[in-house]
Amino acid sequence: MIHITFFEHGNTQGQTIQGKVGQSLMQAASAADIEGIAADCGGTLTCATCHVMVRPAWQDKMPALSDDEDGMLDFAAASRQPNSRLSCQIKLTEAMDGLEVDLPESQY
Repeated sequence: MIHITFFEHGNTQGQTIQGKVGQSLMQAASAADIEGIAADCGGTLTCATCHVMVRPAWQDKMPALSDDEDGMLDFAAASRQPNSRLSCQIKLTEAMDGLEVDLPESQY
């Protein structure tokens, strides 16, 4: 199992959940009822309601940002940051065990 900690906007204490290798970060968050991940499109890359900010220590473990994801991040409700990603595009790997991400103030 992969351990992931989500930090709600403005909170220093996170909520740690477990995900499975090969599962998307969005799927793991949805299964654990993380409130800050709306995932309206279910992971089809047609919305930006699974926006997260990957903490700096983890950025080198992330898959490359695709052109489609890059474009969709421009439509995120919260301001895009240099470490912004769509959680539906992050497939969990063993190397991501302990991953920490911040949630935006809003997905809408």
